[in-house]
Order: sequence, then C-alpha cells, then structure tokens
Amino acid sequence: MEKPKTGTPKVVLGVSGGIAAYKACELLRRLTESGHGVRVVPTESALHFVGAATWSALSGNPVATEVWSDVHEVPHVRIGQEADLVVVAPATADTLARAAHGLADDLLTNTLLTARCPVVFAPAMHTEMWEHPATQENVATLRRRGAVVIEPAVGRLTGADTGKGRLPDPGEIFEVCRRVLARGSAAAPDLAGRHVVISAGGTREPLDPVRFLGNRSSGKQGYALARTAAARGARVTLIAANTGLPDPAGVDVVPVGTALQLREAVLKAAADADAVVMAAAVADFRPAVYAEGKIKKREGEQPAPVALVRNPDVLAELSAARPRPGQVIVGFAAETDDVLANGREKLRRKGCDLLVVNEVGERKTFGAEESEAVVLAADGAETPVPYGPKEALAEMIWDLTVPRLT
Repeated sequence: MEKPKTGTPKVVLGVSGGIAAYKACELLRRLTESGHGVRVVPTESALHFVGAATWSALSGNPVATEVWSDVHEVPHVRIGQEADLVVVAPATADTLARAAHGLADDLLTNTLLTARCPVVFAPAMHTEMWEHPATQENVATLRRRGAVVIEPAVGRLTGADTGKGRLPDPGEIFEVCRRVLARGSAAAPDLAGRHVVISAGGTREPLDPVRFLGNRSSGKQGYALARTAAARGARVTLIAANTGLPDPAGVDVVPVGTALQLREAVLKAAADADAVVMAAAVADFRPAVYAEGKIKKREGEQPAPVALVRNPDVLAELSAARPRPGQVIVGFAAETDDVLANGREKLRRKGCDLLVVNEVGERKTFGAEESEAVVLAADGAETPVPYGPKEALAEMIWDLTVPRLT
C-alpha cells in the first residue's frame, strides 16, 4: 500500500540513455537546492553518458538501475510508492514506448508502474524519432493516462542536425516540476488533450529602420500563463512579441514583432485551439508611412507630425469569428483610470468570454513579477485576484477557463 507522504517532498529523477543526460545534472541541482529530496534512477544506457558516482554525489542518495540492488528494501516498489513526483529527463523514444506499454524490465520502468503521484516526461531525441507515428501514439497514450509530456524544444541536436527534439532548458523543466508539485497529487492535468494559444509581450510598430512605437509590456504574464498551462497538461502555442525571455519548457514559441504579424500568427494557431488568451499588449495604431531611411534631425526645423492608422482589433476579431466551435476567448484590459468601468465596457465591446482587467503604469504590472486583477466574465461574474505572483493570476485564469471548455 502507498505510504503517507510527509516532510521533504520526494522527487524521483529518471534519466534515459541520451546525450542530453548531462543536462539532467542541472535539473538535479535545482531540485536539491530548492529543498527536494531526490533519488536518481537512470537506465543502464544512461550510465554511458553520466556515471553512477556523479548522480550519487549530486543527490546524496544511492543509485541503481536494476531491481536486484538492495532487494530487501524492495526498491522497485518503494521508490515509486513514496514519491511525490517522478520526472524523466531526458525521456528517449524507447523509454516513452516502454512506459506507454507498461513494460517493467528495469528499476525506472518499475518505478513508473508503481508511482501514484504526478509524472512528468521531458522527451529528447532526433526530430524524425519524435515525429514518428509510433512515438506520437505513445505520447498520446501517456497523456491520456494523466502524465505530463512536455513538448521538446527546437534547436541543435547531435551532430549537425537541427530541429524539434532538443531537451528543454533544465531551468524551465524545473519550473514545470515546481508547478506540478504545487498543484498536488490530487490535481489532475485538467488541460490534457487541449491546445491553448497565448499571446505575450508588446508589439512594436516601425517608424524607420531604427525607431518604433511600442509599449512597456515585458511578456511575463503571458509566459506565466504558458508555463502553468504546460504544467496542467496542455499543448501550448506561445505567440511572443519582443519579450527577450527564455522559452518555457514544453511550449511552441512563435516570435513576432508587429501587430499585423501577431494577428497572422494568432489566427493561424487558433484554427484548432480550445482556448486563446490574448495577454499581449497589441498596439492600437501604427505609423501610416514607414521611412526607408533614418529620419534625420534638421537644425532649426521641427519634426513632421507622425500620421497613425489603426491596427486590426485581434481580440474582437477572434471573439466574433470563433475559429473553432466552443472555443474560449480570454482578453486582457490594461487600464490607467476607471479600471472596472472601462473593463466592463471593453468586455461588452470585444465579445470575449473572460476579460482580465488590471491597472497599469510605469511601475504597475508592466515588467513586474507581481500583479493584481479582476477577471470579468461574459455571464456577469467578477473574480478579484489579490496582489501576488503573476503565476497565481495565471492559475486563476485557467481555473476559470477550464469549466468553460466544451
């Protein structure tokens, strides 16, 4: 039977046999330094890349790959039973296949079968292996059973190859693990099987080759939404406008610059999305004329006025079109005065399902790590979110979105 879990959170770090195994050392460091007790369970092939002595020294716990070590302690059962989280990073195609089919020929796969806690897989492999129908079916099976399978990153692979299949940054994998642990073992990944699209950052409208009209949005709220959605099992597409932030683990990031580019990317991604959250600060206007050369400062002359034209209203367009039936649309309203009154009017005008209203300014919300807001709903409900981490606001937005998904 499963033992009650008390004290230090216990994490099992499974390591598969891939070149990305060395990156798991950084994940292990972050887990131990944040107060988690970590037991590393590598596969036999993983030890060809990083030796058992390294894992044991970094974790402070013994390392074994087979069920025959310390048999009297029944490790093939106890390790999984006592864990608060199991994370496999990297997870190779072979490990995903064995986990999906319930094979148990080593200590790691036995641990996966006995674990009754959340399980996170961080795949790493060549693009062709990730895209193979067998791997995709195995991933779908694991997600259907409640595991969080992080989408691999795009980048340099082994040799000269580049593509999707790279292990996400260990710091970002840690953030997923932290969020999954915070939600607890009783919280199912309620966005599993869902595709969510999130816009983040602030668009920039070019005036000439060196100048632009922009805003103060950092993208931190949109990235918090992406990280929390990934930890809740969603497939996440993040349309990122001029953020300069590291890509969240398990998220497909589409970089954009202008409002028109953001509109094109959002409409394309929204075609099969269950929910779209427009957290980006999209410019309302752009210069009517783009100067091909830098606009010069003329001595004794005043600059010519800059004529502006309206940008498309992406949020209103999405709400009216609903690219997918039953799609939930969430907007943001950044206000400087009459915050709630302006927010209610904007909700009516935009036609979205939820509108996150917050007060902004030079030292409020934009660029900060914390925020407060009121989430207005089309049915008249109002949910205040007190001042706190943007991550907490992101969780509340998903808490309100999930029941509206059909």
